[in-house]
Amino acid sequence: MSGMFTRFVEPGRLALVTYGPCEGKMCTIIDIVDQKRVVVDGPQSVTGVPRHMMPIKRLSLTDMKATIVRGAREKALKLALQKDDIMPKWAETSRAKKLKAKENRKNMTDFDRFKLMVAKRKRAGQVRLALRKTKK
Repeated sequence: MSGMFTRFVEPGRLALVTYGPCEGKMCTIIDIVDQKRVVVDGPQSVTGVPRHMMPIKRLSLTDMKATIVRGAREKALKLALQKDDIMPKWAETSRAKKLKAKENRKNMTDFDRFKLMVAKRKRAGQVRLALRKTKK
């Protein structure tokens, strides 16, 4: 069945925090508390998310999963993330690239926005000129 759901809430599943003080950071599900809450860990040295309990509603699950046991400690989590090459794989996904671009746009200064506008105008002019040449 190709329509089968594959992103399960399970230990080792990489997730994006969508709300709260850790919003926009990646975390790994460590343990399941009940139907609505899980224990997540960054680890803090890698992603900046400390180990804490969080509602599942505040997480956005990804396709990536590290091979860890339920309730794994921080050292085992770090090793699993390195061994499975999770963080570099996440950085290559289109979702991660979009989030990075959004962050870059958010941190632009007024002069950066101006330079971007000028560059877009210049590119549009070059495209228009190239299209005009192909029509003749």
